[in-house]
Amino acid sequence: MSDIPTGGQMLWKLEDGDRILHLRHDPSEEWRYYEEFPEYALQDPAGFSKGIATFISLLKKDWVAIKS
Repeated sequence: MSDIPTGGQMLWKLEDGDRILHLRHDPSEEWRYYEEFPEYALQDPAGFSKGIATFISLLKKDWVAIKS
C-alpha cells in the first residue's frame, strides 16, 4: 500500500441494501468499485461495510471522502 497515489476520491454507494466503497483517482473519471483496485483493497472485519478497511487506509493517504 506504500505506492498508492495521494489525493484520490472515495464515495459510499448503496447497493442491494449495503454501503459499498467506490474510488476514483480524478474527478474526470467514473466511480469504480473498490475491489477493482486490488493494489488498494484490504480485507474488511466481519459485520462492517464493504470497503471500510480500504477507506480508513486511503484516508491516511490523503484521499477525500465525497458526500453521496
